[in-house]
Amino acid sequence: MPPASSPDLFGERLSAATARICDAVTAVSASNPVVIIDGRSGAGKSSLAARVARAWPLHTPVQLLALDSVYPGWGGLERGAEIAREQVLRPHGRGLIGIWRRWDWERQEEAEAHAVDPALGLIVEGCGALTPASAALADVAVWVDGPRDSRRRRALERDGDGFCRHWDMWAAQEEAHMTRNEPHKLASITVATP
Repeated sequence: MPPASSPDLFGERLSAATARICDAVTAVSASNPVVIIDGRSGAGKSSLAARVARAWPLHTPVQLLALDSVYPGWGGLERGAEIAREQVLRPHGRGLIGIWRRWDWERQEEAEAHAVDPALGLIVEGCGALTPASAALADVAVWVDGPRDSRRRRALERDGDGFCRHWDMWAAQEEAHMTRNEPHKLASITVATP
């Protein structure tokens, strides 16, 4: 008889979600599908995106853009999502090369530029990524969420004290995004992590 609860329920949920997303990507029947993964901090977006990138079901490689690389500072959730939409997702949808600049968190300024090939698939992950405007550019839209205490523990284990003092401000931006855009309603796949 199997145990009542698994010691790695988080990993199991991400594995199941990865399989669902890969099936959805295959069903798109395109060489350059776009997957957008949104969710609250610590819910598992980055881990899920990395798993999907490793398991990418197409023969061509996939590009991964984490909004953590784009947000212009701790107050930049909405602006980071706009940058991804206007400079990466829209050009990709038009068959044009997209360009984004990495945010240097230490210097608090833009750093080097990165190109996104429109011929290849694309995963964009980060809080704020899924809006009505970006959903129109996505082939697969994913919402990831979990209990606040679990999310906070995972986020602080990952980012440490640097994130701890910004948690409340960031959570307020997440709430504003959820109220304004209702990303959970735009998602074709919803993932609940423990």
